[in-house]
Amino acid sequence: MNSPNYALLDLSSKVEYALLALLQLASHHDKKVPLTMSEIIAQQPIPERYLEQILTSLRRAGVIKSQRGSRGGFLLVREPWQITLLEIVNLVEGDRKPKESSEPPTLEKNLVQDIWLQANNAAVEVLRNYTLQDMCQERDQRTQQNPMYYI
Repeated sequence: MNSPNYALLDLSSKVEYALLALLQLASHHDKKVPLTMSEIIAQQPIPERYLEQILTSLRRAGVIKSQRGSRGGFLLVREPWQITLLEIVNLVEGDRKPKESSEPPTLEKNLVQDIWLQANNAAVEVLRNYTLQDMCQERDQRTQQNPMYYI
């Protein structure tokens, strides 16, 4: 169970693609130039149809805006440091309700649920403390540590 390949908290493709797309938008935020879907896909391996759905839902939620026309594309509405990963996960996944049980609670069942609640709260806290800006900075730091050499 201590294998690094074991994922207790599942990262859905939808959340992963949303974060990758937003990371691209955050990287270009200072330039105030919209990014097209094609430009995002050129940098990130996101299926076009998936990206279209994700960008639509992020636009409806007010995280990004779209500009039409020859210089059109997508822009972040707020600064990257103002957008937490928790906000994105909640927008993409929706609110998850705890599962209802018709079985009577037992001491052991309550204990298990209490521990799972602690694990969930820890995950929420980590996602609340990371912003798109933090992701950009971490990526840039890792890029400097592992430079690409071209021959």
